[in-house]
Amino acid sequence: MALSRRDFLASSVAAVAIGAAGRRALAWQQQPAPITPVFTPIRRNVGFFTGRGGTIGYLTDPKAIVTVDSQFPDSAKLFIDGLAAQTSNRPIDLLINTHHHGDHTGGNSAFKGVAKNILAHERAVVLQKETYDRAVEAAKSNPNATPPAEPVYANKTVGAVWREQFGDEWVRTTYYGPAHTGGDVAITFERANVAHLGDLMFNRREPVLDRPGGTNVANWIKMLAKVPGDHSADTIFIFGHAGAKFPLTGNRADVEVLRNYLTTLMEFVRAQRTAGKTKEEVAAMTGPLKGFEEHGSLTARTLNAVFDELAG
Repeated sequence: MALSRRDFLASSVAAVAIGAAGRRALAWQQQPAPITPVFTPIRRNVGFFTGRGGTIGYLTDPKAIVTVDSQFPDSAKLFIDGLAAQTSNRPIDLLINTHHHGDHTGGNSAFKGVAKNILAHERAVVLQKETYDRAVEAAKSNPNATPPAEPVYANKTVGAVWREQFGDEWVRTTYYGPAHTGGDVAITFERANVAHLGDLMFNRREPVLDRPGGTNVANWIKMLAKVPGDHSADTIFIFGHAGAKFPLTGNRADVEVLRNYLTTLMEFVRAQRTAGKTKEEVAAMTGPLKGFEEHGSLTARTLNAVFDELAG
């Protein structure tokens, strides 16, 4: 199930904590839509799970289990129960978080006592803690706000590249620098030739640009140019999110589509700035991006983020 923008905002602890919009998001989050859990095998013991939130990846090797991202507590529990039924209740050796956003880490709490370790990029853990701290401070100034529960953080962190063997599979994480956030990693199951890109890939839908979380669109474009070269022509990529009519897996051609989208988006906003348009005027240009109508309409949030990045 693709995560809607409303779902993303509801997942963000910071969004929940600020103002009336945050309270509406919290109210929605307390009454989520029914979840339909689906496990989809890909190849060589690697597959993906959809429930509510960012796509979960998994490896169920006869000698080891590795999962990628945890969605929300309720959908994480459905995933864990479903996985246990397939693997005779074997413990999960490792949970990897692709980045810090709540729709990818909110379910970490459900993995306590189930996964032996949780791993993330060192910057992702910092951002997760900063988001929580901001939410706590915001709650203090709002008598109607419910103080957020402290997230479950990764107990192991990695830098640029990490690689380890699990059963007969090699798992690798790669950090390409700030892109969607300042702490995203791509996870590659080398022998299965499957890579989970998390929110480094939104398939045919407007990507989320999180400026406070370290979004850097210019480097994101460079990163998307590097990913195909770090994988083979028949690598299957798992995406964090996709438009309602598009799949959550694909190939390097799909990666190229997002790279072209972000490049066109940057050029569009740059042209408006060069023409003397103000930030408010650019933020009002919320129609579809020409040539990428299937991605839906631009939002002010996205346009503001690109404008601010170009403004330095």
